[in-house]
Formats: sequence, structure tokens, C-alpha cells
Amino acid sequence: MAIIVPGQNSGYYKGQISPGKKLYKSAMARKILLVSASIILSLLSYAQINNTFNLMPVPAELKVNNNRVAIDQRFRISVNGNADKRIYAEASRFIRRLNNKTGIFLDKQGYVTPQDSNNISAALLIKIHRPGKLKLGEDESYSIETNANQVIVTATTDLGGIHALETLLQLVSNDENGYYFPGVIIHDKPRFAWRGLLLDVVLHFMPVDVVKRNLDGMAAMKMNVLHLHLSNDQGFRVESKVFPRLQQVASDGIYYTQQDIHEIINYADQRGIRIVPEFVVPAHTTAMLTAYPEFASVKRDYKLQRYFGVFDPVMDPTNEKLYPFLEKLFTEMASLFPDEYFHIGGDENTGKDWENTPHIKSFMKEKGMQKYMDLQTYFNKRLLPIIRKTGKTMMGWDEILQPGVPKEIVIQSWRGNEDYYKSIRLGYKAILSYGYYIDLIQPASYHYLNDPIPDSAKLTEKEKNLVLGGEATMWSELVTPVTVDSRIWPRTAAIAERLWSPKEINNVDDMYRRLDIASLQLEALGLRHESYKLPMMRQLTNGMDTKPLEVLVSVLEPLKIYERNEGDTMYTVFSPFTKIADVASPDQKLPRIFNKQVEEFLIHPSVELEKNISEKLILWKENDAAFKLLLRNSPALMEAASLSENLSSLASAGLEAIQYLHDNKKASTDWLKEKLAIAIKAKQQGGRCEIQVVDAIQKLIQHAAD
Repeated sequence: MAIIVPGQNSGYYKGQISPGKKLYKSAMARKILLVSASIILSLLSYAQINNTFNLMPVPAELKVNNNRVAIDQRFRISVNGNADKRIYAEASRFIRRLNNKTGIFLDKQGYVTPQDSNNISAALLIKIHRPGKLKLGEDESYSIETNANQVIVTATTDLGGIHALETLLQLVSNDENGYYFPGVIIHDKPRFAWRGLLLDVVLHFMPVDVVKRNLDGMAAMKMNVLHLHLSNDQGFRVESKVFPRLQQVASDGIYYTQQDIHEIINYADQRGIRIVPEFVVPAHTTAMLTAYPEFASVKRDYKLQRYFGVFDPVMDPTNEKLYPFLEKLFTEMASLFPDEYFHIGGDENTGKDWENTPHIKSFMKEKGMQKYMDLQTYFNKRLLPIIRKTGKTMMGWDEILQPGVPKEIVIQSWRGNEDYYKSIRLGYKAILSYGYYIDLIQPASYHYLNDPIPDSAKLTEKEKNLVLGGEATMWSELVTPVTVDSRIWPRTAAIAERLWSPKEINNVDDMYRRLDIASLQLEALGLRHESYKLPMMRQLTNGMDTKPLEVLVSVLEPLKIYERNEGDTMYTVFSPFTKIADVASPDQKLPRIFNKQVEEFLIHPSVELEKNISEKLILWKENDAAFKLLLRNSPALMEAASLSENLSSLASAGLEAIQYLHDNKKASTDWLKEKLAIAIKAKQQGGRCEIQVVDAIQKLIQHAAD
């Protein structure tokens, strides 16, 4: 990112600095001191900008000036150039959102029309060169300039114009005189062309309104691909008029009509977002085989799978009747989705049904196939001309990367960096999802530092050009329409920034500062990642005071990395997802801040930090008594009783440690042993959750005895 602050900088500075070499001569030392001074000025200006503007993603280039444009009842928008209905619709939505953000009754009735295009002196002038095509690699760049009288947006396509409007909404500022757009000059463009979110709507179905509100969130964070996972062992989720048994038998009656699909696509199109469908073959096809068992490798009684995980049922690639079936089905499905990419899955085939079936084993032997993945490659090659015939480009998970697979296929990498780099070095276009699995409940910082092109990879420029971008993945085993927003947002905004902003923008602390603000902005859009909690807590407490539960939940996280569903056997599609693990959300703000405060306190103790830490410890210590009262009326919370009790004991130990440190006394070895045992006990899960402040309090305990 490049930034200029008037009176401080006279040029652009990079956001990250390479380390200097060892000083051997005084002349070199003086030179490095001068460079260091300019670096400090640059970092100070960067901090000043980021304390003023809270943009996410951070733009490629930003300068500030002393201009400002007031937002009042006289505020008007005009669209100039070769625009189409998309930018007018988004400009109209911008006006309504600006209304809501400021509370100002803007004079228009919430619409911007072509009749407004002659007003070149409007407070916001949007200049569009041409309508954008919703396809990979389209120009999404834009510029914003605030002069003395107006804000001018310039973009090659309306897609860039839409991104500019999102940036402007984040720039809205206020003082005692009212709301205004600050003086900026921004030149911005995405680092990667594919900035996606996979939404699994099979394992738990996501109604149209859930999809729409998440599209709003994606647009706000400048993401441009929604990957819909539409079939799996648990169901087939799109109406087929060619093969109606897919919804009649293989969906539990829960699916999108073709009209629903059109509605979602149109909604996404207006926001500059592509929809990529995924229909998984040949494995994860229990639902399809329930409707059409004649295409199965093994003849058995197929029923929709109620558990989650990896299962043996798989289509029979040796059955010639399978390919006309798939051609008709995929031709119909491809016609519903205008995007050029069509995802066939191709993942997690156990191979057992192939290896244990005589006629398939004979086929493999006849064809000289050594392992079952050779047969899957055969299947993929048979599928490729079918996909080509629909006018689409085939893509799949990295299991499809096998010898002889044509280079036109796009590889989505999920199993690790080794497969990801392998696909790139072999000449395949690739999308990174490894490290962006948001359903694993990992912190935003982990995802944020997961770069699709890290320096350590040592890719050539040609290889770098094969990296299309990345995609966050929201698998829905353990979420419902009520909780899914909390697993996507706000962490996915950090991934969006990694895929949009310059590589040098990688300060985790500043990311979190802006992420907390972005979370509020996403909530204002209608996302429910925070607002869902209180109704669910009222349900858990049977209408009693939720405060003790709120205090406990604020320091909890669900178990990570699929540990919540131990052995893939604890939950089914019909299990209740209204428990304490569903109220607890990933990477919560309070534990993050507390842990940071403890780190700072142990290095640079202060009265203020001691006070802040102690207040939280007292709250947690005393909360258990109130929580126990809740348990009398709420059996559903009994699974969290140990968490509350352990938190209270741990907080009490932390307060004792703080007192030792305050008095500058050293705790005894016996005291240390006793309190460390409390910390170890507090690390045990309860209600499929973990306390997130244990390590920080354990550090306090350890420090008190050092």
C-alpha cells in the first residue's frame, strides 16, 4: 500500500521494509540512520492513516488531502459514461445504505437513474467507461478522488465502480459539523482475480435469504465468487426437470427451485459476484444413487446419508449408461449457471467399492490400471468432453490432479501446500483453499498470513500467473442457517483482504483493529454473526437472565479442526445445533484483547493494565455462582457446568498471581504446582467448547513464581 500525508511525505512508501545489512563503517551507519528516519516517518504516516480510515480491504494506493465533501440533504449522485443497469442499481442501494448509516433524509427516493447522468456537478460523480463482463480476469480497478466540491469515482467497468462505492461507505466520517467524505485519492485494484467463498448448502441447507445476506457481505469485502456446493451424500439441492427423482427422492424435499437459482444469480450479478456450481462425482454421490441406484458400483439399498464424513458409495465408471445420464444432468445444470466454470468435486473417493467389485477390477486389469485413482482419471477424462460441450471449463479438488489430466482443468487445492505447488509447477491454474477452511474455527490471523504466493514457494513469474486466487470454505456439517454467519464473518473479511490487498499489507494487529470495525459494518448489512446469540441464549436459559451465560460464552470457542464431531458420529443432519457450542463463536474479541493485555503486562507492567486484567478476572471468578443458578432451570446448560467452574477457579488463581506481581513477591513452588494443576484442568473441553484465556492466565501464574 502506498500512502502520502500532506506535510509529512513527498512520495510513496512501501508498507514493509527489508532488514538492513550489518554496519561495518560509520558512513554506512549514517546512511542507514537516514533511511531508518524515513522509514519511521512512513510507519507513523501509515499509523495516522489507519487511525483515521478503517478500510478493509486496504487499497493498493491511498493519499490524503485537506478536502472534504459534506453529506447532507443536498447530496446527489450522477453516473456518467457507458453504464448499464448494474451500476444504477448499486448506486441506488448505496443511497439507501447511506441514508441508514447517517440518518439523513437524502432528497432522492432511494433511486439513481440514467436521467441523473447529466448532473456533472453532483456531490458524487461516477464515471464508467464500459459495462463489465462477469468473468474471470475482468477489470475491477477504480479510483476515488475528493476535491473541494465533489467525490469523483472513475472505473473502467461498473464492477470497479461497485467496489468504489463499498470503499466510500467505509470512508464515511463525522465530526461536530456532521457527516462527510474525507479528502482522499485512491487508486485500487485486486491482487487476485478469484476471491471466493464456498458455501455448502447440502449438509445443512441454506435458504435463499441466507445466501443473499452473505452475498451482501461478500460484496462489502470485494469478494467476487460464490462457490455453491450443491450435491453430496446427504442430498441433491437443485431442482432437475430432466431427472425429477433427484429432488423427489434425494433431497428430503429441501432444495432450490430453478427459479430460486435464477434469483440468487441475479442478486449476485448486481453485486459483481459470479456463482460457480459444484456437483460432486464420482464419490460423495449417495444422494444421487438413492434416486438412480443403477449407476452405483455396488448394488445395495441406498438411502440418504444422515452422518457426515467420507463414505464408500461411488458411481460405476465402467457403466456406459452413466455418461449419457451425466451429460443430460450436467447440461441442464450448466444452463442454469452462466459462469464459465463448472466444479465436479472429485474428492474423497475411498476406492473400496471399486476395489471390491469383480467387474470393475476386471475392467481395471483390462485397461492396465494399477490403482483406483487411475480409474478415477479415466472417469474424469470421460467427463471432460461433456463439460466442454456445455461451454464450461472443468474444475475440481486436488485429487483430480493425476497423470494425463489435461492442463485446461482448474485445480482447487485443499489438502496441503505440496499438492498446491505441484499443480502450479505442472502448469495447471490453481485456487488455494488450504489454510482458508473457516469451518475449522481457526483465528483470522492464521488465515490472514496464509498467502497464495508466499516468498518461500519460490515460484517463477510464469508460475505465479497460474495462481488465480483463493477461496474460503464454509462446510456446513456443524452449522445451520441460524449460526452459519458466525462461522463465516467477520473472519472471512481477513481472507478477502489477503486476496485483494498488496502482499505487504500483513500487520495482524492492524488487521484486527479494522476487522472489529468491519464486523459492525457487516452487521449493519443484515448479517447475523452477532445478533443470533442472544435469542439462542434466551432459549438455553429458558427465559432467565442471560448475563451469566453471556459472560461465560464470551471466553469460549467451539472445539477446532472437526474435534467437536468426534469420529464423525456425534452429530447427524437432524441433531440439535442450539447448544453452547453453537452460541460460542470463533476468534472472539474479548479473549484476544485479554491475552494481548497479559502479554503486554508481563513485559511492561502498568497500573492501567493491571486494573483491566484484574477486572476481568474478578468478573470470571464471581460469575460461576450466578451460572449455577441458571443450571437449576436449564438442564441444557449442564454440559457447560465444568467450564464455568474451571473458569472461576482459574480466574481466582490469576488474581493471586496478579497480587504476587503487584507486591513484587515470589510465589512458592507448592503454590505454583497447585495453580498450574488448575490451569491444566481448565484446558479440558466442556459442552464441546474450550476456554480461550487459559494460556494467558497460566503465564501470569508462571510469572508469579519466576
